[in-house]
Order: sequence, then structure tokens, then C-alpha cells
Amino acid sequence: MTSISVIGTGNMGSAIAAIMAKGGATVQVVARDAVKAQALAEQVGGTAVAFGESLSGEIVVLALPYPALADVISTYGAQLDGRIVVDVTNPVDFATFDDLTVPADSSAAAELQAAIPAAKVIKAFNTNFAATLQSGEVGGVPTTVVIAGDDDVAKALLTEVVSAGGVTIADAGSLKRARELEAVGFLQMVLAVREQVAWTGGFAVRA
Repeated sequence: MTSISVIGTGNMGSAIAAIMAKGGATVQVVARDAVKAQALAEQVGGTAVAFGESLSGEIVVLALPYPALADVISTYGAQLDGRIVVDVTNPVDFATFDDLTVPADSSAAAELQAAIPAAKVIKAFNTNFAATLQSGEVGGVPTTVVIAGDDDVAKALLTEVVSAGGVTIADAGSLKRARELEAVGFLQMVLAVREQVAWTGGFAVRA
């Protein structure tokens, strides 16, 4: 049985934890707020620990805002070595909502991989709104999670668990594609903020 640690109890963390649990994984919920962590853990049949305590998951999902990644790195560091680390973030400049905060030739996921080189970083879930993960559809089209990463074995394991949880995976290739995924995630957020699409909608992928 695959073990998952989900760091974060917001809408994305809650939706991803539910998918993983439905897919048969054992779920550990990690958060600073003990009450929220315990509530989500009980909801998905998992366990809860405080942020900073040991991670049990072979897959670690960072369901956090981009600025929080630095805290994860400084807190867990080498504990992430050898693990699959799933980056959900979109590095949006929320002051202007007009740009990404990473260099044009890079991505949040690439920066994360450079900071934890012994981990296997996968970009995933950042082009999905939480509501579409929960409902399993986007405008009548089944929800698809697009992923990118350099380790094919790691991507296969994530795909297996997410697919078992009822959500389709599309593999965009190497971690270099994270830049494009973050651009798509950013554009989707801009459209939602401008009320051109609902937070229950967004981009859909058809096979």
C-alpha cells in the first residue's frame, strides 16, 4: 500500500488527500493547525501530525502556497531525500497578479528540485481547481491532472494512486514542462479572478 504525506489542509490539500485515500493509499496529514489536521485526517481515514514532525509518506504532497516551499525545505531538508515530492504550487505575484515570480526559463518545481536534489520532484495538480478534483469533472469533461517530472518510476506510482482514486493523469514529460504547466495554472487563476470562468470550472483535457 502506498503511503502519502499531504502537507496542507486547505482546499487543495483536502481534495488531494481524499483522492489518495480513495485510491487506497494510507494518508498522513501534516499541518501547523492541529485541529484542521485532525479533522481532515478523520475525514479521509488517515493520521495527523504537526508540521515539523516526521513524514511517513513515500509520496509527499506540498499542497501549500509557493512562498511556503522555503519553509518546507528548511524544516525537512534531507528527510525528503529519496521521496517523491509533488509540487502543487503556482508562483504567482499576488501583489500585481500580472506575472510569475520565477525566471522565464525556470519554474517553481525546477527551483524545488535544485534545492532538494536527492528527491524526485513531480509537478502536478497546479492546473486544477480544488472543486474540479472533488467533483471529478470540468464542464462535463472528466478531470485530468497533468504532471511533469524526470523520474518515470515516480510518475508511474503517482499515476497509479491518483487513477485508483478516480482521476485521470496526463504525462507532459520532463520537469522542464513545469514552466508551461505553471503558466497554464496562472492563466486559469487570472480568468477566475476576472470572473471569466468559475472556480468550479477551468481548463479541461480531452484525449
